[in-house]
Amino acid sequence: MKFGLSVLVILIVCSSTVFASSRSQRAHGASVFDASGCSHCHSIRNAGGHKAPDLSGVGRRLNKDQIRHQIVEGSNRMPPFGDTLQETELADLISYLRSCRDKQ
Repeated sequence: MKFGLSVLVILIVCSSTVFASSRSQRAHGASVFDASGCSHCHSIRNAGGHKAPDLSGVGRRLNKDQIRHQIVEGSNRMPPFGDTLQETELADLISYLRSCRDKQ
């Protein structure tokens, strides 16, 4: 019984640490979104520019690899940010965008 309780406590502590870490990543990703100029063209939840697609629901439409590719490679009107962002900034930005799951 004590072993099972110990395992449960360890799982709860580990999962809350991971959740706090991912929340921190998303918060940093939101600041990277603003600092990198993404909000000049893109909007999320009616905040930001309107020159490019609204990203409020991008986390529902694209997976992590698709978002990464779009950011790193760019597209016809979006410049690539692969050489601009550090790997941690890119990972946190992707985490933030994956959390944008509003229905559109």
